[in-house]
Amino acid sequence: MSAPRFYCPPPLPQNSNCELPPEAAHHASRVLRLRVGDAVQIFDGQGNALDAIIADIHGKHVTLGNLQPCPGQTETSLRIVLAQAMSSSEKMDWVVQKATELGADEIVPVQTQRSVAKLSGDRAEKRTEHWRNVTVSACEQSGRNTLPQLHAPQELSTWLHEMRHEPGSKFILLPGGSGNLQSQPKPTGRATLLIGPEGGFTGDEASLAQQAGFIPVLLGPRVLRTETAAIAGIAALQTLWGDFQ
Repeated sequence: MSAPRFYCPPPLPQNSNCELPPEAAHHASRVLRLRVGDAVQIFDGQGNALDAIIADIHGKHVTLGNLQPCPGQTETSLRIVLAQAMSSSEKMDWVVQKATELGADEIVPVQTQRSVAKLSGDRAEKRTEHWRNVTVSACEQSGRNTLPQLHAPQELSTWLHEMRHEPGSKFILLPGGSGNLQSQPKPTGRATLLIGPEGGFTGDEASLAQQAGFIPVLLGPRVLRTETAAIAGIAALQTLWGDFQ
């Protein structure tokens, strides 16, 4: 059984004892009920990780010792950017969690004309911070040492305008897509995947995306839910060109 993993903001300590952050300490001592001498692992979200041993538990404080560099690489060689149309909170949480587990490098929530959820101001900031916590938990669970870059929600048209000049391969899932992913050349840079909302993109949005260089593709003959399409799309990218090979 692998050692429990905890996120610790950088920089990680070197060759000295350290305390777990309050939330991680609570989870370690109160939820997992770890004890002195138990092995754990900490990571900084920037690709670095350390193996450690619980040296002391005192009240709300958990101290780690015997810190050792942790070898191994769990990041995919394929840089995947997921642009996900906003949906209900539960579905968005699920997409953010699974996209992180599958190795997405960036996650961009976009607001479309048919998006169920519309966020701005304080609500958008709070929801973005919530999603960031979801990525932390997903990295702890999946063994990733690098947190995906999580963007604040933005309007689809604004994001597409910025994407006009971005290099790499760009795909949009559309029911009327003329091809599939396996017919496309291997991305030479990042692979960006744009997923629509529950009601799908409007004709104007689909046209705007294609003007920005997005290639319409299909994932089989069935119509997938927005959250299913996102995860199936990332898995397909990883199978064709990433670390599922």
